Amino acid sequence: MEQAVNISQGATKWDIRQKVWDYIEAKNLANFPRPVHHRIPNFKGAYGACNKIVTLDVFNKTSEVKVDPDKPLEGARLAALQARKTLLVPTPRLRTGLFNKIVPPQNATKEDLRVCSTSQGVKKFSVPIGLDARVQVDLVVVGSVAVSEKGYRIGKGEGYADMEYAMMASMGAVNESTVVVTIVHDCQVVDIPEGLTESHDLTVDYIITPTRIIKTECQLPKPQGIIWSKLDAEMLEKIPILKKLQDLEQKAGKDVTLKVSSAESDKPMAEPKPEAKPNPKRDPKSRPRREPKQEPKHKHIENTAERPEGGTVEQEHPHGSSSTLYLGGIPAGLRVSELKSVLRERNAVPLRLTWQGAQHRAFLEYSDGPGADLALTTLQDLSINGHTLKAERAKSQRGGHKPNQTLQRPQNKEAKGAAHPPTATATVVSITAPCKEGS
Repeated sequence: MEQAVNISQGATKWDIRQKVWDYIEAKNLANFPRPVHHRIPNFKGAYGACNKIVTLDVFNKTSEVKVDPDKPLEGARLAALQARKTLLVPTPRLRTGLFNKIVPPQNATKEDLRVCSTSQGVKKFSVPIGLDARVQVDLVVVGSVAVSEKGYRIGKGEGYADMEYAMMASMGAVNESTVVVTIVHDCQVVDIPEGLTESHDLTVDYIITPTRIIKTECQLPKPQGIIWSKLDAEMLEKIPILKKLQDLEQKAGKDVTLKVSSAESDKPMAEPKPEAKPNPKRDPKSRPRREPKQEPKHKHIENTAERPEGGTVEQEHPHGSSSTLYLGGIPAGLRVSELKSVLRERNAVPLRLTWQGAQHRAFLEYSDGPGADLALTTLQDLSINGHTLKAERAKSQRGGHKPNQTLQRPQNKEAKGAAHPPTATATVVSITAPCKEGS
């Protein structure tokens, strides 16, 4: 069958996601929620595709089914409940545990089961399942952004489906005989190079679309457990159950060493709050002397300062030999982790990333000039969510200024938008090692 979305040679995971999302939007192939970017697409025809799961032998033989909470998989959850299967649904973002068991009301009607299959029903009719629970899942149903007929899968980039499966493997809930199914639109079946699939990535055994059921015969092994060296301490803080699993595996004598911690956020950065200042009216002694105006400094600010129009702009680089790139035109709502994923796929990971999402820009600091030049070349014509980003040397670098040198801001309004100094509300993200990318 001819594929609707053609993937060019050398495409990255991010390129593939972008092409699929753009195609679904352009062809109006999805229902609410829209747009589909950064989501598992709720494609039109999802309910009909989900109904096909009952034709699989593994579905009829299994008693416990785990189905992701994505909207397009609502029909699969309903099918499991109607077949009186034990339905397990992952806790959103694994905040409060691994997954919940759906418990329909006694003598549930068809409408009751339909409600239980929705996101609201999952919240209302469920009980948590702990890591020590004895669960044997024979069938796992996941959502995807893209999948290949060979079984290689790409999620929306946050890695939760991969992590959920790895955690289930650690607790003995899945094994080599567990079957993984994904349900997608036909256009989401694309060619994915095997080289993009890493050891932590979940592969699939069956693909169900509105028109086909594909058995992939994938030979790549599925995750056998958490790869601790790909996680950092911050991830454990976000997902407490990971910390519990780490403690259990450490007691069992396993190596649970984490990678070097990096300050990373999955959400757009909030503006840091300035420190409280004394009230000079209440305490005359606390009134400051008249000194040249200085820009407030914040705990999370590095390499950043900005003055009002007509003042000066100062860029401070902690490493004198470093070179910095300006990245402008960042689309609204883009997450730091998503930008870092793009940079990793283009081999343009900086030593330090100064994020200014509110101003639709970021600054990428590299160790030296040649490194910055190479990154600048790879970032040309970079497009995210249909927005073409502008990559260039930061003003202080292009103008030949040295680090810590004060630059004069142009007075006229036309020149105001030309400079790219970081503001005092930036948040610095240190990048020390690639993070896992997946679901």
